[in-house]
Amino acid sequence: MSESARDPERILRRLEWTVIRRLDGLLHGDYRTLIRGCGLDLADLREYQYHDDVRYIDWNVTARLQTPYVREYNEDRDATAWFLLDLSPSVDFGSHHVRKRSVSSEFVTVLARILTRQGNRIGALLYGDRVDAVIPPRSGRRHVLHILHRILSRPELTHSAPTDLNELLQTALRVILRRSTVFVVSDFISLPGWAKPLAQLAQRHDVVAVRLYDPLEIELPDLGLLLVQDAESGEQLLVDTSDKALRKRFAAVAEQREAALRMALGQAGVDALELSTHDDVVDAILRFADLRKRYSRLGTAGSRQGHTESAA
Repeated sequence: MSESARDPERILRRLEWTVIRRLDGLLHGDYRTLIRGCGLDLADLREYQYHDDVRYIDWNVTARLQTPYVREYNEDRDATAWFLLDLSPSVDFGSHHVRKRSVSSEFVTVLARILTRQGNRIGALLYGDRVDAVIPPRSGRRHVLHILHRILSRPELTHSAPTDLNELLQTALRVILRRSTVFVVSDFISLPGWAKPLAQLAQRHDVVAVRLYDPLEIELPDLGLLLVQDAESGEQLLVDTSDKALRKRFAAVAEQREAALRMALGQAGVDALELSTHDDVVDAILRFADLRKRYSRLGTAGSRQGHTESAA
């Protein structure tokens, strides 16, 4: 086991100094866009301004005064966030010595710490070849450390049954009873059938799909003969990456897979953040905050339309 797996305290301290401190100076209070509370109290009425959420227009007052007015609310910030973590063998893949699992753990740790610092509670469901851990939501730094330790101390699976995100999402439907913000962190390399429970989850909760990927999964470089292995079945295949026709077919299949995935997430009505192994976690969270801000301005319910933000 690596040093990082033995010492989650050291990892969290490093992230607090190198990442969270940077975000404190860049978010400027936008942490409020990262998670939405479930309780609303009417605070005031004011005239409608450009980019206001049209769902908050008070039509009775608007009709009486002949000027659009919107309702302002005090939102209950004692909210709950859940992380649904896909830790199946496929997330152990990564190029340039950075694996999807490492990107996932850093992103989750930073976001969890930002949320708990504001008094919110976080919980987690961990999936390897099945859902094998349910961590109830709590607040505080020690709880973030507990989740990080559970992620890092897991043994790597050399092979397993095919990933079935349907099981993870169905478990979430049973376990998460109170309305929450739910982050599904996965590469979405899975058996089919997960789109329907994801849509059902989005009807009950505020759902964000954090899609992990590595550039090598999208475009195959010319590296000559390569022995490739399926991370879950263990099946191996020798391929000649210098073959242009092979690389073209690979890119075409990858493009079809990308289009199908984005369509499924959009139809499920969830926000989606694409997170590459080459991404900086600060940039990723800032993109996410911007995505949520624009989502709020559009005033479009998540159940009707999904939004995707990539590293581009």
